[in-house]
Amino acid sequence: MASKLHLDYDKVAKARAYAAHVAEDTQQFIDLHTTVAVERTVCRLLGIDGVNEAEVPLPNVVVDHLNEKGALSQGAAFWVGNAMLETGKDTQGVAEAVAAGELDLTSVKPHAEAEIRAVLAPVVEASLAKIRKNRKRREDFIAGHGGEKNGPWIYLIVATGNIFEDIVQATAAARQGADVIAVIRTTGQSLLDYVPYGATTEGFGGTYATQENFRLMREALDKVGEEEGRYIRLCNYCSGLCMPEIAAMGAFEGLDMMLNDALYGILFRDINMQRTLVDQCFSRAINSYAGIIINTGEDNYLTTADAVEEAHTVLASQFLNEAFALKAGLPEEQQGLGHAFEIDPAVENGFLYELAQAEMAREIFPKAPLKYMPPTKFMTGNVFRGHVQDALFNMVTILTQQKVHLLGMMTEAIHTPFLSDRYLAIENAQYIFRTMADLGDEIVFKEGGIMENRASEVLDKATGLLAQIEQLGIFETLERGIFADIKRPRDGGKGLDGVTQKAPGYFNPFMEAMMEANLNAMKGGAVK
Repeated sequence: MASKLHLDYDKVAKARAYAAHVAEDTQQFIDLHTTVAVERTVCRLLGIDGVNEAEVPLPNVVVDHLNEKGALSQGAAFWVGNAMLETGKDTQGVAEAVAAGELDLTSVKPHAEAEIRAVLAPVVEASLAKIRKNRKRREDFIAGHGGEKNGPWIYLIVATGNIFEDIVQATAAARQGADVIAVIRTTGQSLLDYVPYGATTEGFGGTYATQENFRLMREALDKVGEEEGRYIRLCNYCSGLCMPEIAAMGAFEGLDMMLNDALYGILFRDINMQRTLVDQCFSRAINSYAGIIINTGEDNYLTTADAVEEAHTVLASQFLNEAFALKAGLPEEQQGLGHAFEIDPAVENGFLYELAQAEMAREIFPKAPLKYMPPTKFMTGNVFRGHVQDALFNMVTILTQQKVHLLGMMTEAIHTPFLSDRYLAIENAQYIFRTMADLGDEIVFKEGGIMENRASEVLDKATGLLAQIEQLGIFETLERGIFADIKRPRDGGKGLDGVTQKAPGYFNPFMEAMMEANLNAMKGGAVK
């Protein structure tokens, strides 16, 4: 696309190459390691579900059993498949026998890898078929109701803590005009090394991400979607210590978007970097296969750092998230790279800087359904000023063709929004999106002006930062605190004890099948 900002695309290519080298270097580490979360995900994809008498999820029971025996490096698929051959049980039966203390997976007579793969093959295919069916259901629904919506998707949050109350609020928001419903996850769930089971009614600041909660909300949104004659997307979180597990649950239950960032958990939740980088790869492979759009978290850099001074860190992170996603087989069309409208309203020409940043992101990542976050840091109890700030944010979205528009609320700084607050916010956005629908195509930016110079400055700084990261590698970069000014030790943080080096003969049949399909799809083939 032609650049309104007259961007130096040689510099863009250089920045992208630096990020690709960082991802390639990191992938060598990822390919040699697995984690408890990856292996629990394999168990879930093999059909292992439910909890034991102590309400510990059976995937955790199986993986903890293997970990205690020092056998996780061979992979859960090997041990579960081997036990199936010897006992004649299905995957669930194997897990239940382990939970009952009746079966030691490591004491079972070992079978050849070819035999194990053969007994697992129909189970693997059944899970993949279920995920493909959900993807086709989404695609068919959209095609049967007039195709994708032109313009931004209005993205609204529900966060009551009770899934049944969430459903009431979500369906009301959908009827008011929301295109995407995001169920905010309860505070602290990202630090749980297991996924709670069943429907939940108690959460703080959000609702637990569970497979049953996913199913209930998907069912409710499908019903209102039929009534409204349009598809309503569902978003949740596959971040934290259970990234790939929750991605698999979302794939099973037909979610459409998932919060998923390669670095967020390391920087903002102090989750071990080795653990996160391995987990994010499998989680993104699953999301790609399921047709789920990821939303990355660059906006978080600006909640503490200054949005004028640190704008280049947002762009550098977008390049890195893109590179890591591509390594996992996630195409650009499913990368909801994030950024935010967070410049202090007191800054002169702040709107021009915001517009330049958004236009730059759109031009550099033309295929990405960019996720644009509203003003939050400088919202106050003055709802009238807040409504104006949100209106300016809405204007930037439509002028620069952002796609995933997280709707701003005038009561952001006061309370959890009422249904009436959401209605006013939707009305504001719809008015601006309608009356300015094609304004972005009608205007040009002054050559050598404030916006062009601002974009050039941010790109220069981001490219320089990525060059530095390429030289150091991602691990040392994070240890030095070069990114977001937050230092994280390579061997520190939460979850390091869940990282294991793979043994010879390790295999993950789902990663193999999904990556083959994902890379084929990125070359123009169909997902199989």
